[in-house]
Amino acid sequence: MRPYILAETNWKALKDEKFDLAILPWGATEAHNYHLPYATDNIQADYMTAEAARVAWERGGKPIVLPTLPFGVNTGQSDIYLDINLNPSTQLAILTDIVEVLNKQEVYKLLIFNGHGGNNFKPLVRELGYKFPKMFISFCFFPGVLDKDLYFDEKGDHADEMETSLMLHLRPDLVLPKEKWGDGASKKYKIKSFSEGWAWAERKWSEISKDTGVGNPHKATKEKGERFFKDVTLKMGDFIYELCKADTNDLYE
Repeated sequence: MRPYILAETNWKALKDEKFDLAILPWGATEAHNYHLPYATDNIQADYMTAEAARVAWERGGKPIVLPTLPFGVNTGQSDIYLDINLNPSTQLAILTDIVEVLNKQEVYKLLIFNGHGGNNFKPLVRELGYKFPKMFISFCFFPGVLDKDLYFDEKGDHADEMETSLMLHLRPDLVLPKEKWGDGASKKYKIKSFSEGWAWAERKWSEISKDTGVGNPHKATKEKGERFFKDVTLKMGDFIYELCKADTNDLYE
């Protein structure tokens, strides 16, 4: 039993316990090229939050990791078979209920660990922060924790070299043999402004990618995934420890 994982602990351990910070992993259920499982985002979120929480716990922080929410925003993938969509308004309703419980029970810090690029928590956090002024709510998205170019050769953002490497490290039993991997080739908008990133429109996934991947996974290795996972979770562990110990009335310098 890991005392910082809510799904594993029990009332005997918790009835007199107090935590500094709740961590909510939030993933998605969606196709990941031909070779990775639909639960890729959830698996990565499970492993990363658990390891980062362990790092913080062993330093003296008191985080508690809530069960991973397995469905995310997949509005652009509505015609990809069994990609499960939660609308942003549904996410807000779910998150509101969770925040209400934490607020009532005086767990006033919440970190949302986002494991899926389609989720956008900034407007939700703004709204909930206004409604629950005692709560300090933040979120992070793991691909931005480190410079991916220092670990991986190929660019991409879905079932790419990074995600494939992570899954080869975390759950190789769920990764198909390499000869069955797609190449992750994808189309870009003809309108240059969208590709430059300063303008945005949702991508129609079935029209931009044959195999649902965006990014060539073929240079992925278990070793790359292990190195990236270790470095990301160490840095995240330091962040979680800082959040645990932070005085939310004295955050600025």
